[in-house]
Amino acid sequence: MSEKKMTSSRKHHLKSLVLSVAAGLLEQEVKEIAEEKERFMAEACPPMDLPSGGQQELMEYCKKLGQLSEKSDEERYDAEAKVTKAQKEIEDLKFKVTELQPVKKPALKKVRMSADSMLQALLGSKHKVTMDLRSNLKQVKKEVKEDTTEAGDWRKNIEDKADRKKMFETS
Repeated sequence: MSEKKMTSSRKHHLKSLVLSVAAGLLEQEVKEIAEEKERFMAEACPPMDLPSGGQQELMEYCKKLGQLSEKSDEERYDAEAKVTKAQKEIEDLKFKVTELQPVKKPALKKVRMSADSMLQALLGSKHKVTMDLRSNLKQVKKEVKEDTTEAGDWRKNIEDKADRKKMFETS
């Protein structure tokens, strides 16, 4: 407790002094800004010297200024119209160039994916659909051909063949 505590009345007194000094500084700053503004306006915009027949001449001068502003507005409008027309032509030409160029198809990458993972990617993880294509295939049983020819007399077979040979030879 090396520092002594201030009483509340002392705090309020110091606070009011600081606020009064700040208010005085703000008033002084506002006055300086107003004076600086008046000085700048006097330098930048000197008062007009009106001749003896000032009202009529002032009206004519205002009409001339109005005509000049109308002329400059027309020129500005014409220039803007030319610019927008040129921009539209540029956009049309760009579009035509892109139409003439063939569309380049990107090279597709080979992706190995099972049917289950494809369905999961398409339908999301909510749907549990399994598609085992191999289980849906029909099973075909191979029938083994058995030789039903009995082992008989081989001499008989030879004689039958000889008889056939004779038929062809006689004709």
